[in-house]
Amino acid sequence: MVRAILFSAFCLISFAASATAQTVRVTFIHVNDVYQFTPVDGGKRGGLARLLTLRKMALAENPNTIFTLGGDTVSPSVETRTYKGAQMIDAWNAIGLDYSVFGNHEFDIKTAELLARIKESKFKWLGANVIDSKTGKIFADLPPYEIREVAGVKIGIIGLLLPETKETSSMEESLQVTDFCEVAKKYVAEMRNKEKVSAVIGLTHLSMAQDKVLAGCADFDLILGGHEHTLLQSSSHGTPIFKMTADARELGKFNLNFDAKTKTFLSLDWEIIPVTDQIADAPEFAPIFEKYKDLLVKLAEPVGATSVTLDALSFSNRNKETNIGNFIADAYRGAVDADVALVNGGSIRADLTYNPGPLTKRDVLSMLPFNNPIVKVELTGKTLRAILEHGVARSGVGEDGEPGRFPQISGMSFVYDVSKPAGSRVVEVVVGGKPLDDTKSYTLATSDFLVSRSGDGYTMFKEAKVLTEAATAPKDSDVFEKAIRNAPDATISPKLEGRIQVKG
Repeated sequence: MVRAILFSAFCLISFAASATAQTVRVTFIHVNDVYQFTPVDGGKRGGLARLLTLRKMALAENPNTIFTLGGDTVSPSVETRTYKGAQMIDAWNAIGLDYSVFGNHEFDIKTAELLARIKESKFKWLGANVIDSKTGKIFADLPPYEIREVAGVKIGIIGLLLPETKETSSMEESLQVTDFCEVAKKYVAEMRNKEKVSAVIGLTHLSMAQDKVLAGCADFDLILGGHEHTLLQSSSHGTPIFKMTADARELGKFNLNFDAKTKTFLSLDWEIIPVTDQIADAPEFAPIFEKYKDLLVKLAEPVGATSVTLDALSFSNRNKETNIGNFIADAYRGAVDADVALVNGGSIRADLTYNPGPLTKRDVLSMLPFNNPIVKVELTGKTLRAILEHGVARSGVGEDGEPGRFPQISGMSFVYDVSKPAGSRVVEVVVGGKPLDDTKSYTLATSDFLVSRSGDGYTMFKEAKVLTEAATAPKDSDVFEKAIRNAPDATISPKLEGRIQVKG
């Protein structure tokens, strides 16, 4: 089997012999973490109507083209608050998606709703390591893998979901995410030995570090992933691994070349295609815009403005203090009159920067799409310190990055040292201008997702006393919108204040 060293470049690269008349070519086109069908970045990037144009071009070049999605599309988004993900299924059906793996955020909606979305899908869902403990079978009675045969060449495709899904979604208790490595070993061997496939494709929603582990667990030829929201190209154990940026800002195109006679996998060519406003919308997508236009118009309603650039990038909010993180945390604290506030950085979802100018309903809901209640709890300084330790426990770990637990804060500041071991990194905490007192009680405003579900692994909230019930608590996006509208001239100007400082 021919393997490769990958080069990070936006161009076509070949690391094996060129295709010949004796070659069968199978093309995979791939995106991941696509939360809306409309373009992003002010209309300059993404958009599923443009993806349809690119898919038609790929099919014209090679009829043996397979379109894949690396998970996270049903949720979260502004539209999903109303349509529970049905809008994305309509969009993917319209453009001809073939396969999607489950992402962790597919499980934000209720199981019955997700099952309905699966039933509506004209494409196939994959998730070999998502098990329904009530039946012992793969969730939704899905097959463990798919075999796609093209001109006598058999390609195996298996979908695998990240183990942290329980912590990062609302997955119900009866569903379990089993070890992706053990599952891959079992089914890849079955595809190789029983099904006699010529190649195996891993369609994953894992971190890059996990994808690299996966590549060593079983004999994969290519891993097409998601989850990080960042354009990533790597290799592990000789297996190429690719992920695109979120919301279809790029389309990955991968040509797998096989010997027509022996069906042996020969080589791989790939290209990263920017999806820009230079690509025309496919007219066949127009009915999707028409179906959801009333909501799209409503989302354009202005709520205020910003005089500064807002950093709502996922990477920023999961790794450092941001101006929008400060503003949202301040809004939480003011809404329930708490001493301090904490926002898990992963709940700030837009993954955009907002230039100075108007802010719309869509902007607000894009940044906080989960509709989480903001509750007030009472806890000791010792518990608050443990919460902050958990928030920075994985900071500075390299390419795997900081997960959604990273804290954006209000009413306090802290210093942490990444050179120290997790659990003892926080070296200084100040609350209300005074050093944190481990024996003193404080009130804290935060999302009920962290409190009642121990979301993002915040199990230490079990030690806190809940002062306001989630059922009557204000919702995060409402609190955020109200704070914008109540700003002088409805214009916000949040800034960095040194609330979070890092050493080491």
